Amino acid sequence: MTKEQIKDTILEIIAQIIPDEDLSNLKGDIPLREQVELDSMDFLDIIMELRKRYGIEVPEDDYVQLATLDSSVAYLEPRMRDL
Repeated sequence: MTKEQIKDTILEIIAQIIPDEDLSNLKGDIPLREQVELDSMDFLDIIMELRKRYGIEVPEDDYVQLATLDSSVAYLEPRMRDL
């Protein structure tokens, strides 16, 4: 997957989890939790959806790397490159 496809996938997953949020103005370098109503259970739902869809395991120690949209794409790109 390309970086743009990964970003679109992340946004799609977030939209499923918090469908009432407007994601059109998300900034890539600001933590997601500061931009939308995303609690810890919602965040875990994102992690679980990545595992379910793509078989990607995200260790708990790496959760901090998924704080922003840009850092999420950077973290997931090598793991999703061949998908």
